[in-house]
Formats: sequence, structure tokens, C-alpha cells
Amino acid sequence: MPVIRIETVILLDSWCISQYTEFAMANYALILAGGSGTRFWPLSRNAKPKQLLDLFGNGTMLRQAVERLGGLVPAENIFILTNALQEAEVRSQIPELPAENIVAEPARRDTAPAVSLGVALIAARDPQANMIVIPSDSLILDDSAFRSLAADALALAERENALMTIGIRPTWACPGYGYIERAGKLNDAALSHDCYEVVRFREKPDAATAEQYLASGNFTWNAGMFIWNVAHVRAQLATHTPELADFIDRLTVADDIPAFIAAEFAKLTPISIDFALMEKADRVLNFEASFDWDDVGSWISVGKYLKKDDADNASNTALSAQDSARNIVFSANGKHVALVGVDDLIVVDTGDALLVAHRDQADKIKNVVAKLPDNLV
Repeated sequence: MPVIRIETVILLDSWCISQYTEFAMANYALILAGGSGTRFWPLSRNAKPKQLLDLFGNGTMLRQAVERLGGLVPAENIFILTNALQEAEVRSQIPELPAENIVAEPARRDTAPAVSLGVALIAARDPQANMIVIPSDSLILDDSAFRSLAADALALAERENALMTIGIRPTWACPGYGYIERAGKLNDAALSHDCYEVVRFREKPDAATAEQYLASGNFTWNAGMFIWNVAHVRAQLATHTPELADFIDRLTVADDIPAFIAAEFAKLTPISIDFALMEKADRVLNFEASFDWDDVGSWISVGKYLKKDDADNASNTALSAQDSARNIVFSANGKHVALVGVDDLIVVDTGDALLVAHRDQADKIKNVVAKLPDNLV
């Protein structure tokens, strides 16, 4: 295991750690930060997608993801995977990480190769590490509850030969999420959070099936958060996805890791981590989230967290509204906006571009990006 300077004080925006326990020093984190975020145009661009934006005035979602790991994972043990377009902005926003811990994937190969790359980078430092994988673009307001559950799961990873997920109890029959079907609760007196055996993963259902899942009470939304011991996940990949296991094995002994990634990563088969591993794994456990969670999938989601007036108009800026209701207004430069006689609109002003869309068409905003000039993408 590498030597880590325990005496170093790492100061981030909302937490300060002067010492880590032996348990925390064995923990590593992989943050996936490479999405395009086209649903948030015009604020979101190729080089600065959702996870790199400050949508709510409390830091970017990537910055929040890093800070959320405070006390669980030393900064030296946090890895961020991004892409070449976004690498410079990620480095600018998270300067406290070692330079080699921020890695730009040379090609898009979906989540299984991305996670496997993270496993390999961590295994090269500590083959017995515990590891948590989180997306960079989830909104979680209760960081303390997240850390409490994650600590439980990381500790369990040391004593159980299982891959673990964190699931979100459904609040409605959403057809846009994957689902995890659960069986009995794990009987482990050391746990302070509910954990269940997983029956199977279910892909995004139709509306009727989603209603059935909600009514059954034994499903959670798949939030794309995973916890495991590195040695165990490598063994499972060797059994179920040999191509990825071989990639990990070769990277961990490579003399020049950046050169190896540049030469070999793009050769991997594009596939999601759910298809490649989680649906095939010998044993999977599911922690039910004790914290709030929102994937903030569109401007509609953003509107839920902005200040609202009596007519349910949501805005991040000064707003004067006359005979207008249920609009979402976002100004990147604090411009005063006036609305007269309009309902259910999304209005986003960034200075160089203006979006006006109906709320019911929010999912189609991504489609207009293909029609834009290059300087606005």
C-alpha cells in the first residue's frame, strides 16, 4: 500500500480533515465525470456539461461530489474519469487532487470500461483496497447521511464477497430509470443501514411495468453507485467479463500507464457496467439510500430547487411576472427577466444564446443542439 502523508491538512470548501483512520486510508473513490449534458443547453456546452456547472449557487456538482467524500476517502485516493474536452475544466475545479488522479478517457466506451479503468488504477496502488464508484452529476443535499451509509458499505466490502449498490426508494413509477429487484434483508448486526440481497437488475420499464414495481415495494431505482473490494470485483470480472479483467491485469503491471491507456482503452467493447457485470455477478447487495437524491435530468428538475413566486414561477434571477405561471427562468449573468401572459415556459439566457421552450418539450432540448453552430455547442 502506498505511503500517504497523514499529517497533511486538506482544506476543501465545506470540510477540513487533518487525520484519517486506518480504515479510511484503505478506501478509494472513482468519480465518473464525462457526460455531455445536452439537456441543459445553452448553459451546458461540450466542454462544460451539467456536472461542471453551478446550477444552484452552492458549487458545481463535481465539486460537491468530491466534498461529499470527505472523511471517507483521502484526497490522494480520489480518482476522476473525464474526457479530453472537459479535462482542463475538471483540473481547474479540483486542483487539490494529484495530477495523475484525473484521467481523460481517450474514447467513449460506456461505463463498464470506464469503471474497469478506475479499478485498474486503484489496483495498481492497492490491490486490497475498498472502492466506491459515484457519478459526478447527482444532487445530494444531506452529505452526512450519504457518508454514514457509504462508510457502512465500505466496511461491509471488507468482510463480504459481494458487489454492492446504493438504491433509491422510488417516489413514483418512473419509466426512465433502471430498477433493482430485492429479496430478504441482510442479517448483519454491524450494519446501521438496511441492506438487501439482490434478485436481479431490471432495465428501464414501460409505464405499466414501472407501476407494478412501485406497488410491489421491493424495488429501488438504480442510481449508478457501487461499492466493492478491488480484489473481489477483479475476480468477478475475470469470471464474467474476461476482456475487462485482462485489461486491468495488464494495466496494473504496465511500465507507462498513460501510454497503455492511450493504446488499449479504445479497443475495449462498449458496454454498460450493469450488462457487463452487475446482472451476472455471483452475489449483489443493495443498500437503500437514507439520503435525498436527484439526478437533475432536465431544466424541469432544476426548477424544483429555484426560488418560486406565488404563481409557481421558478427563477435564479430577478423576475417580474404578469399573468404568467409555472415558468422556469435561469440567467447566467443575473439579468432581470420580465414575463407577460406566458405559462409553462423554460427561459435560459447565457449572453451568447437564449433558449425558450415549453416545459412539455424539455426532453427535446437535446435534439436542437445538433442544429446549432459549432461555437454554441
